[in-house]
Amino acid sequence: MLTLAVYSLRNLWMRRMTTLLTAGGMGLVVFVFATVLMLAEGLERTLVTTGSGENAVFIRRASEAEVQSVIPRHEAPIIEDMADPRLGPDGVRYAARELVVLIGLKKKGLDSPANVLVRGVTPSTSLGLRHQIRVVAGRTFQPGTTEVLVGKNIVRRFDVGGLGDHIHFGGRSWTIVGIMDAGGTAFDSEVWGDVDLLMMHFRRPVYSSVIVKLNDPSQFPALRERVLRDPRLTVDALREPEYYAAQSRLMARFVRVLGITLTFIFSLGAVIGSMVTMYAAVANRVSEIGTLRALGFLKSTILATFMTESVLLSLLGGGMGLTAASFMDRLTISTMNWQTFSELAFRFVLNRHIVTESLVFAMGMGLVGGLFPAIRASRMEIVEALRVK
Repeated sequence: MLTLAVYSLRNLWMRRMTTLLTAGGMGLVVFVFATVLMLAEGLERTLVTTGSGENAVFIRRASEAEVQSVIPRHEAPIIEDMADPRLGPDGVRYAARELVVLIGLKKKGLDSPANVLVRGVTPSTSLGLRHQIRVVAGRTFQPGTTEVLVGKNIVRRFDVGGLGDHIHFGGRSWTIVGIMDAGGTAFDSEVWGDVDLLMMHFRRPVYSSVIVKLNDPSQFPALRERVLRDPRLTVDALREPEYYAAQSRLMARFVRVLGITLTFIFSLGAVIGSMVTMYAAVANRVSEIGTLRALGFLKSTILATFMTESVLLSLLGGGMGLTAASFMDRLTISTMNWQTFSELAFRFVLNRHIVTESLVFAMGMGLVGGLFPAIRASRMEIVEALRVK
């Protein structure tokens, strides 16, 4: 019995140079396909993991992000009382009234500034609400002072110096007293300062959001219903992961659509290359095909043999592309968050779903590229094939 895989691998090995060139073309396409998916996955993971399932975010109705939201001061205590926040070990309620504004900072190596999100917080509650945040250098800022915490991505990508240096915004100078690591979430790309002082210097008499850690997260739907029905309030309530997921959805969809469209265009060239390679393989093995037919092998067996060879060729290319793409997860890139218009740094993320989708995509190219050459090989007549020298 003919072992298709072994026979196909032997023939690929006999044409090593052609095999590598064709697989390399497919590998480039798979590399583009995988990195696009990794880019979208990294963006979504960075934002979605920013939120905690125990936290609820209150922003103004019809606002898509905190930077667009306005919550009057008198509504904040009403929201907190209605939400009944969880109490911390020291008896402090886990509820934070926060301000979000945008400033321009100069990026390293560039003359033009980029938008950076500045968050006004209260250290005792805002840090308690975000369990993923650690101050890895220096200390947290003192309330009522012009001290700030900066995310690690701000230090890496912007011309802001380090501990003890100053950032100028809001009409005055702010001292960096701490650097925070937020575990790869969006907070790594933010600057944190005292909420009351920031409101004064930016002349903002209102909050942007209220964040609350719920005693019982399962009661969130009932809480949201009460908030929407209360005539004193003009806010909506969202679970924190849902809020950040909504911020990533539009851009991630754009990246996927644009990337997959470009990949499809590139894949046409790879499919044509695979088809040319398989047609050449058929032309060089006409006598061999005739011999196999004379020995009693069916047309369907010949068809399956060449299809197997094409699929193995594509899987080789897919493996090469995925190997190259795996090195991308060490890189951190930045882009503008379309919802907040601020700079957001994130990493490429490779997971098993992307590996599976990339290999299936590679196999699809192999099947399409090998189909017509395989049909041609299976339809050869025994006598005519044996006549060819």
